[in-house]
Amino acid sequence: MAEGIVFSKTAERAVIYAEIGPQIDALIAGEADLTANLANVAAVLNEALGFFWVGFYLRKDGQLVLGPFQGPVACTRINFDAGVCGHCYTTRQTVIVPNVDEFPGHIACSSGSKSEIVLPIFNDTGEVFGVLDVDSDKLNDFSQVDASGLAEIVRIIENSLRMSTNAAVHL
Repeated sequence: MAEGIVFSKTAERAVIYAEIGPQIDALIAGEADLTANLANVAAVLNEALGFFWVGFYLRKDGQLVLGPFQGPVACTRINFDAGVCGHCYTTRQTVIVPNVDEFPGHIACSSGSKSEIVLPIFNDTGEVFGVLDVDSDKLNDFSQVDASGLAEIVRIIENSLRMSTNAAVHL
């Protein structure tokens, strides 16, 4: 059982992503339960990077539905055509928003959120089944470093699900 993660607390984000990636991989390897894995990933990202909000929205019943997260209370359901998460879901692309107040249709789940990055998560048939949503309480807090680092975390999640014998049940 994992008791914690090890990372360089004063390092730049690129270093932290490189340090936590293998630990996340080891943490979720062999665990088939999507909720458990996403909860642990959110916890690691929150602890290591100290973002305002880190969590997942999963496709369910024609919407994105709140999954495991760390941070303040969040919106429970998001339409596919709404907000940054919906935009990421429909475009199938990572979205970086330097100032959420300038994003058309931004959904303000928390007034504390100032910038945001959202990445799609794909199942084994190439469909988006959810998104990783990260918010900061600072303007312009996300860069290509975050996009690359978080994309690697998403790949670890996707690979873990493909390796799981029960992955089809969760996708």
